[in-house]
Amino acid sequence: MYQQQPAPRSSSKALKGCGCALAVAALAALAILALWWFVFRDRGPQPPPASGGDLRVVVLDVEQGDSILIISPSGKAALVDAGNPGYGARVLDALRRHNVSQIDLFITTHAHADHIGAADEVIRGATVRRVLDSKVPNATRNYEDFLRAIEEKGVEYVGAEPGQKYEDLGDGVVFTVLSPIQPLFTKEQVRSGGNEPNANSVVVRLDYGEFSMLLTGDAEAQTEERMIRQGANVKAKVLKVGHHGSPHATSDSFLKEGAFAAAVISCGAKNLYGHPDQRVLDRLRAANVKVFRTDLHGEVTITTRGEGYEIKPEREAKGDVWAGREAKKRDTASSGFIDYGDFGPPPKPKPTPRAKGAAGGR
Repeated sequence: MYQQQPAPRSSSKALKGCGCALAVAALAALAILALWWFVFRDRGPQPPPASGGDLRVVVLDVEQGDSILIISPSGKAALVDAGNPGYGARVLDALRRHNVSQIDLFITTHAHADHIGAADEVIRGATVRRVLDSKVPNATRNYEDFLRAIEEKGVEYVGAEPGQKYEDLGDGVVFTVLSPIQPLFTKEQVRSGGNEPNANSVVVRLDYGEFSMLLTGDAEAQTEERMIRQGANVKAKVLKVGHHGSPHATSDSFLKEGAFAAAVISCGAKNLYGHPDQRVLDRLRAANVKVFRTDLHGEVTITTRGEGYEIKPEREAKGDVWAGREAKKRDTASSGFIDYGDFGPPPKPKPTPRAKGAAGGR
């Protein structure tokens, strides 16, 4: 006789347990997705880990100009700018002092003489593998000498574009180009007091582990604004102050976005342009940025192993770090300003007139 067997129990408890497990798994997946979205989504590829050796950034004292030497733990080197004409010997001497036998990456931020004036001397006097330049021309003899030296020595010559990454130094040292951003600033777009080579300066970010530094050339406030608007990562531990502390750069919004802890200003004690400007120093002070100046401290060396960092000036400051200089000449886009570059040398003193009847002479 067929007897109907009772239906097997589906076990509501088992179903409940299965549902709970699925819910937990779903919540975990959502949590991971949320973590990625809010924390990792906008960070992009992360730089390689630092090797742990000493990276040195040496802001050379080339008076009213820029030249910065970066040396990796394994001894490879990058140079950012080379100062005014005639300063090649000083830069080459710095290479010897720091046991640098080759420049693996030479970054020339723009074609003004206080940045590329001695570049031809350096290219002819040292082994240079690659030059990274804004390629924004300037109709000067200095710029022509620079290009001629590159051609004569057969150096690789590359135009800077945002997003380019250079790891020429190895050891986890990475340079990322942030500017110039296309379309380049034109003469009509440049604000009063600025000019095209400055506004289109090469700006690079240096990363080594947790250490970071922004190298800004003579980038101006409108360059800073464009980088921020385009989403460039300008937040860094240390800032090389743009345009020697000119009032046309280092805006409040840039300092807020960068959240810099320290800054180095490369300028000369005898410059005629009032660099660094008091307004810039006041902005840096209000942002709680510790300031070093080559006009007062001499050569400034930053050392890091990829975590903390130490800043060591060549000497104690000769004067008040927070006191600006008096401008005797405007740093504007006048004809002489552009023809020479940013800064000419101090005027030669006029000879003292000889008194009538003075002894000597013909």
